[in-house]
Amino acid sequence: MKVSRIWAALLGAIAAHAAIVPTTTTKRTSSPFVSSEGSEFVVNGTNFKYIGTNAYWLPTLQDDEISTTLAKMAATGIKVVRLWAFNDVDAVPSNGTYFQVIQDGKTSINEGPNGLQRLDKVIELAEQQGLYVLLSLTNNFFPNVAKTSTKRGESQSLPRNYLSNDYGGMDLYVREFGAKHHDDFFTEEKIISAFQNYTSHIVSRYADKPSVFSWEIANGPSCNSTLPSSGSCQTTTVTKWHATMASHIKSVDPNHLVSAGTSGGQCLQCTKLFPLSAPSPQPSPSVKRRNVKQLTKKQLLKDRSEARRNNRKRAIEEGTLAKDGVQIRGRWVSTAAKRQSSPEVGQQFDGSTGVDSQDIMNIPDVGFGSFQLFPDQNNYAADDTTSTSSSDSFANTVNTGVDWINNQAQLGGAVGKPTIITGFGLVTQGNAPNFVPFNSSSSTDASSNASSDGVSNDQQDSAYTTWVNTGVAQGVNGIMQYQWGQSNVQTPNDGYSSSSNDGVQTVLQNAAQGIAADN
Repeated sequence: MKVSRIWAALLGAIAAHAAIVPTTTTKRTSSPFVSSEGSEFVVNGTNFKYIGTNAYWLPTLQDDEISTTLAKMAATGIKVVRLWAFNDVDAVPSNGTYFQVIQDGKTSINEGPNGLQRLDKVIELAEQQGLYVLLSLTNNFFPNVAKTSTKRGESQSLPRNYLSNDYGGMDLYVREFGAKHHDDFFTEEKIISAFQNYTSHIVSRYADKPSVFSWEIANGPSCNSTLPSSGSCQTTTVTKWHATMASHIKSVDPNHLVSAGTSGGQCLQCTKLFPLSAPSPQPSPSVKRRNVKQLTKKQLLKDRSEARRNNRKRAIEEGTLAKDGVQIRGRWVSTAAKRQSSPEVGQQFDGSTGVDSQDIMNIPDVGFGSFQLFPDQNNYAADDTTSTSSSDSFANTVNTGVDWINNQAQLGGAVGKPTIITGFGLVTQGNAPNFVPFNSSSSTDASSNASSDGVSNDQQDSAYTTWVNTGVAQGVNGIMQYQWGQSNVQTPNDGYSSSSNDGVQTVLQNAAQGIAADN
């Protein structure tokens, strides 16, 4: 795959779809807290765009390790670090960090040196490096039922807090408050009250800290998780809960923005609790204009059809046209005929996960939208099986990511709020043995030969460069890689750590320099 080919298609799409938004010039309030005006972030009266990263595990490190890690991030040009502001357990552990015990319908917050003082230290050291922290308050996933998390081919258990889904979260609340279904977290008053109590404690603790970028209500909230759904959960269930929580957080802390933390799922034809109105004029001129038209099913299917035709044409020219299903990183996908017989929009656009990111983003107390991009775990479009070569499979992955970013930028433009990508990643061949999906406690055995899984380091660098450049070109306000890693600190690796590929940090550094020059 040639990056120039993707750029040509990208620039053509921007030229075809870009819309001019009326602008007005207004005097901005100079505040050290991050705020939003129209579709822009503002700090101290100036627009703020950034490159960021994820390090959910920072509070579990020693002080010197935290300092070393944050210093390296800052030197790379990182401006915002996303991490967990929760660490829930059902019993006090014998060692390690924890923030809250949730047990038998009762909660207890740990204020000690192995509790919230660890989060205090992270924020203190981040301030010293000039970094913002984006703090997530709970997680959709908690599959650690029997504490059997293991790497592929190894017998030892992973330590607590190694995986991003081993910090408690929604399902732990559900279990310990005697409920049965994952979506009870969104509807049971006693659970909502307990979570609000925790958020009040955390949010009030840092309400006067300008270095807090925003409060993320939850990571990847949806109707589905380790615990089963009740069957009655729908998009409006999740949207209503977000509205309740956003209002609660803003009542405690009016200084900071609130975001939902959704992974980007949409529902093009679902009932809206917060329907769109015409977007407000931009507060100031901007070089980059986002498409402000609402994405429709007709447009989505048209764009996909055009992409399939282009891929088929290229495959014919290169002699790689597929005649049956192809194997991508050890996973078999359906044949082209089966996929092309159904024009359905797919799980990410039909609301089947219970998430309508547009409706959630349009909640008045939600300050900006978010999405994620993890092709190894989610299908963002109908599989394109027009080629059998690994290079073309990789090209499809990259192009699907480009389309996803374009869709999300269009959503943000339609709502008229900033949009960020809170995490994106591709598993490399070197990281494949460590890969653990977000709703799993052990690595996948997609192939007996781990080296056949994943992309090469060069392919990862190429994909990341393309996705970052796409986000910048489309006006995405914050672009956060998942996840940070470095060789001189024992940082966790769930298959996405950058510690084994120095090229990733180069990609981030180049992007950060480009944004700095553009501001």
